[in-house]
Amino acid sequence: MTALLTIIVIIFILVAVWQMVKIYDLTQTKKENNQIATDKDNAVNGYLMIAFLIFIYAITIVSFVKWGDLPLVSNAASEHGETIDNLMIISMIIIFTVQIITQFLLHYFAFKYRGEKGKKALFFADNNKLEAIWTLIPVIVLAGLIIYGLNTWIDIMGVEEDEETLVVELYAQQYNWKARYAGTDNTLGKANVRLIDIDRANILGLDESDPNAQDDIITTELYLPVNRQVIFKMRSQDVLHSAYMPHFRAQMNCVPGMITQFGFTPTVTTAEMRQRPEIVEKVNNINRIRAEKSKALEAKGEVPLDPYEFNYLLLCNKICGKSHYNMQMNIIVVTQEEFDAWIKEQKEFIDFLVKE
Repeated sequence: MTALLTIIVIIFILVAVWQMVKIYDLTQTKKENNQIATDKDNAVNGYLMIAFLIFIYAITIVSFVKWGDLPLVSNAASEHGETIDNLMIISMIIIFTVQIITQFLLHYFAFKYRGEKGKKALFFADNNKLEAIWTLIPVIVLAGLIIYGLNTWIDIMGVEEDEETLVVELYAQQYNWKARYAGTDNTLGKANVRLIDIDRANILGLDESDPNAQDDIITTELYLPVNRQVIFKMRSQDVLHSAYMPHFRAQMNCVPGMITQFGFTPTVTTAEMRQRPEIVEKVNNINRIRAEKSKALEAKGEVPLDPYEFNYLLLCNKICGKSHYNMQMNIIVVTQEEFDAWIKEQKEFIDFLVKE
């Protein structure tokens, strides 16, 4: 409240000063018309344009030196992830190239053709050749990017289910995720939100009369076998959510009343990703920060923070409500043998139902 009152007072003071300046201007009987820029004004603005150009380039270079490796370090963990990264890198190279050239021309010409008495800038009232050049070049570049992007999208979305494909349902609700695996019959049972029965612990609305649903497995963590194609069937119980798995370069909306789909093949296990130098550095940095905060918490008699350990995450990328920020689920990528052992330990849907 004190900060708000301080801001309001400062605003009133600034308004008062502004009004006083206006009154002072009105009281001046002899006042030169300084609304017309002089050669000196134009020269100052010209040099300021060059200074701002240097500033833009300097801060760009500093940003690349300090953080430029971040978009170029490929931590993709799916087959199509490298293609997505390449598309992003190509797009960024084109954007930065165009930005460097156009900003230089903009600021340089503003300096070169600054206003001076007796000086007239060179200009073309009409030049069909120039217009054709600056029209065709963007058309060709953008067409190439669009075609490349469409082909990438078709390859990613054209995943077809076969006998070896693992089909998993992702179920979104405010504010958590559930994963559903097919049981021994290798077929996901029927489900509908109208069949949700909290009293019987049927939280996903599975059709209890469907034999294929009775052996389905519902989990709060998403286990995936490495180097095996996975197709996700996505449902939402309430509002629009978005299943976002950044390391797998995957995202698909979960829409109430319909089933959406996305598929990919994981290529790096969780254990392997944890050993990568950039991930080790990130984890160590986070734990250093947590250790400092834990000391402060312990001094206050509060519970310290647990050490951070890297995990792939399934996030919600749509603002779905007040706890949207906390809607996430761990993704654990393991070998096929480890996956088979884990799935055998899970209880089937029929075992969770509360008997009537």
